[in-house]
Amino acid sequence: MTTRRRFLAHLGATTLVPLTLPVAAARLPRAALTFTEVSRGVDHTHHLPPGYHADVLLRWGDALFDDVAAWRPGFADAVADPLRFGYNNDFVAYFPLGPERSGSRRGLLAVNHEYVTPSMMWPAATTTTRAARARAELSALGHSVVEVRRTTDGWQYVRTPRNRRTTGATPVALTGPAAGHARLRWADDPAGRTSLGILGACGGGKTPWGTVLVAEENFNVYFTGRSNDPLERSRQERYGVGRGTAFAHWAEHEARFRADRNPGAANGYGWVVEIDPYDPVRRAAKRTALGRFKHESANCVLAPDGRVVVYSGDDEMFEYIYRFVSAERFDAGNRAQNFSLLDRGTLSVARFADDGTVHWLDLVHGAGPLTADNGFDDQADVLIDTRRAADLLGATRMDRPEEIETDPVTGIVYVMLTNNTRRTADTTDAANPRAHNVFGHILRLYPPVQTSGIRDHAAPEYRWDIALLAGNPRDPQHGARYPVAVSEHGWFAAPDNCAFDPHGRLWVATDQGRTWGVTGSADSLFACELAPGQEHAGIRRFFRAPLGAEVCGPEFTPDGETLFLAVQHPGVDGVAGARFERPGTRWPDFDDALPARSSVLAITRQDGGPIGG
Repeated sequence: MTTRRRFLAHLGATTLVPLTLPVAAARLPRAALTFTEVSRGVDHTHHLPPGYHADVLLRWGDALFDDVAAWRPGFADAVADPLRFGYNNDFVAYFPLGPERSGSRRGLLAVNHEYVTPSMMWPAATTTTRAARARAELSALGHSVVEVRRTTDGWQYVRTPRNRRTTGATPVALTGPAAGHARLRWADDPAGRTSLGILGACGGGKTPWGTVLVAEENFNVYFTGRSNDPLERSRQERYGVGRGTAFAHWAEHEARFRADRNPGAANGYGWVVEIDPYDPVRRAAKRTALGRFKHESANCVLAPDGRVVVYSGDDEMFEYIYRFVSAERFDAGNRAQNFSLLDRGTLSVARFADDGTVHWLDLVHGAGPLTADNGFDDQADVLIDTRRAADLLGATRMDRPEEIETDPVTGIVYVMLTNNTRRTADTTDAANPRAHNVFGHILRLYPPVQTSGIRDHAAPEYRWDIALLAGNPRDPQHGARYPVAVSEHGWFAAPDNCAFDPHGRLWVATDQGRTWGVTGSADSLFACELAPGQEHAGIRRFFRAPLGAEVCGPEFTPDGETLFLAVQHPGVDGVAGARFERPGTRWPDFDDALPARSSVLAITRQDGGPIGG
């Protein structure tokens, strides 16, 4: 039996295995941060506080199943590549297997693979054909679900039929109001109900019923050409579709990447994808009701009446913050019913007022300017062209809205705004107060509190304020502002991903891109106490990445004793001339025969206590 046939046979068998679904973990009391802060700086490896240890859990190229051929860097393998851990790991989500205590030692790790860098994947003298490279690069994208276990030797991944790879070519269902629409149809999918693969899988989220949401972000770069139809061309330009010159070899071999000839195929990307990590044969689904844009995240919280609320940022300068509210309610006793919750509901976009209120503007066909006169013939048009609809409603243009997370203790919503170097003094506003915003900032949103004491995330209006303005508070030109004093190592720039630990403390990861030289330090993860009135306020650098790498996807086990952290594109950002043969670092293997490899770390305390203290 071939490897692929054996793999598929295993998948069929796994649907019979009973799994324990996750339950809401009890929150631990607020606690002071006790670790020794990591210093700022840049070098070839990662850094942790004394008393902490990191297992390199998963690397690009690791085989996820038995009988998969050994990885050979610089070579393509059409059979094995789709069965390996992918490239540039970003968002990470942990799903326990077993009861609460054992669930913190055995679970499923769901990991996004955002993009590929061909010059770091292939040596300059490669003999691999352009067609084979295209297939291998598509195989390295998408999403991985991998079983992981904590043993006496540390965290390890397991080659098991529970594992799953969704690549850039795996068929994914289109569901919700836009599914089947004429603008999603093309020659290979005349029904408009299937998209091939996941592209630009950046941030994400977890649902209350135990699925992972994968946010498609920079999908546009993979397509070449634009439609000759003036209306469709303007729609494509609003997303930047057609700029894929670095991936022209994809379009040479797959017609779906010719946006001029197959605009319906291009419209199949830029959505939020739902994947069931507990069922490797359930088809992934792109939930079109959540809108199409460059999603950075898709984080869920329940409204008091049980409706599901999903927050998402559109990660580009001058783009918007969105909220989806489901039409039906979450049913904790009926998991199967919950799989349709994200197909019906109301998508809205945020407008920030100078008086400290934020208004959610509903993106509903026929309301206000969202009519045929402006190119919106139905709700599907509104969802396919979400950015254009938000433009017409007058939403607030933000400084690269990325991760949006809700404090599980207070219900306050935190929004990471990474930067906006194109903002000028005459385009600043109360929510984006700095021109040439190199350093970024963090907003807090306050949904109104009901008489029950629970915040209503489905309310039409919130309050907001600025939690901090990033940068060096010791340099007046930065215009930085923090709620507490920070050390010379504790200030940061470009907040990107974030997560709350079981104590309710916020952890912020940075993404400075090529500009880390401005701050003089590699990207890092910071432990932050930012909620108003918190007893143990503080901000400390906990982890520092290797040269040219980005820190992504912080995620904790329910007991708070393990932190999973993704490190992507080591040795690339801000490193002149970086390539396969000469990366800025060969982290994590430090083997001259191996290129730099994006990897997921499992970080623990050597004494077994909770991360952060």
